[in-house]
Parts: sequence; structure tokens; C-alpha cells
Amino acid sequence: MAHSQFDKFLQEATQCDRESDSTLDRDPLYGLYTSWCLLNQRAPRTESAFWAAMQKRIDPGTNGLRMKGPAAADYILASYPGLV
Repeated sequence: MAHSQFDKFLQEATQCDRESDSTLDRDPLYGLYTSWCLLNQRAPRTESAFWAAMQKRIDPGTNGLRMKGPAAADYILASYPGLV
């Protein structure tokens, strides 16, 4: 079965910690996705398409997701330019 762009994103750029109260809110999660797309030379889908796909894959409330990998570093540096 082929994995969609969204499945690959979740696998490569997020980590699920079900025991944590942590959650990635809407803006950071979509921002992480756009960073992942940039690094992987993929065209990001619209925010509405992204959330339609995520609705089938994650709990939008307490999803337990954390950022990981190169996309996380790219997102953090892009969000806080004073860090560099």
C-alpha cells in the first residue's frame, strides 16, 4: 500500500507520546508540515486539504504529537529567527 504525503510527513516529522499531555496545535503542526514539504521538495497542500487529511489520522485535541527531525529544526529556526 502506498503511503500518502501526509502519512510520510507524520512518520518522518512527528513522534507520538500517548502518555504525554503534550499536543501540537493547529498552527505549529501545519507549519511543521510546510517545513517538511520544503525540505523534501514537495508542494504543500492547502491548509484545508491538510486538515481534512489529518482528521482521519490524528486526534485534533490531545494528539500527543511532538516534532522531530530536520523539519522540526527548520520550523523552529524559521519561527524564531533571533535564534540564529
